[in-house]
Amino acid sequence: MKPGGGDGPHVFVDDLEHPELREEDRHHLTRSLRLRPGDTFTASDGAGSWRIYRLGSGPEGETEAVGEVVFVEAPKPRLTIGFALIKGGRPELVVQKLTELGVDVIVPFTAEHSVVRWEADRATRHTERLRRVAREAAMQSRQVRLPDIGEPTDFAALATQPGAIRADVTGNPPSLDHPTVLIGPEGGWSESERHQLPAIRLSSSVLRSETAAITTAALLTALRDGLTATS
Repeated sequence: MKPGGGDGPHVFVDDLEHPELREEDRHHLTRSLRLRPGDTFTASDGAGSWRIYRLGSGPEGETEAVGEVVFVEAPKPRLTIGFALIKGGRPELVVQKLTELGVDVIVPFTAEHSVVRWEADRATRHTERLRRVAREAAMQSRQVRLPDIGEPTDFAALATQPGAIRADVTGNPPSLDHPTVLIGPEGGWSESERHQLPAIRLSSSVLRSETAAITTAALLTALRDGLTATS
């Protein structure tokens, strides 16, 4: 999952052949990380390819490619986590940590017992914010793919996804046979939702929604990466 090239700075660009740094990324490299002209960093196109570059001089200095483009195969299966909307800044926390762990698709949704609901313009603003959070987290964790942050939807839409399952205090252990996991709201699942999908058990404890989402991501990515004895 990591692009390699050491543990230095990592950014995203639209075109690896003609990279153009965003103003905020250039500021981060030169001001926050104190890179100087001639220092190297890696950049990815967010779709699996990456390359090493050397920082140019001046505020608009062109970057110079140092190595060849490297492509990293996408891990399989593609992992999707849907989480019921929660209060405050906790959706940002969920997206940040799921991105760091390597989840491929992250989708906020409303369930029957959801208290938080994003409507119209508010949904658009929040989704844009989550995508910025995901990009920053992918830079920090040196991912070569940006996760797909889906538009807010509802339980019914996600429940039809292949391999979908919901997290609950009952059920079987997580498995890659079910790569789409839905995390319920603070008010719990409704009886209707319980009957629509089978369940997986994440812990013997009742977890907060954000804890359940992060735990799910850690368990599934560990299974996918072969870091556990059982798959």
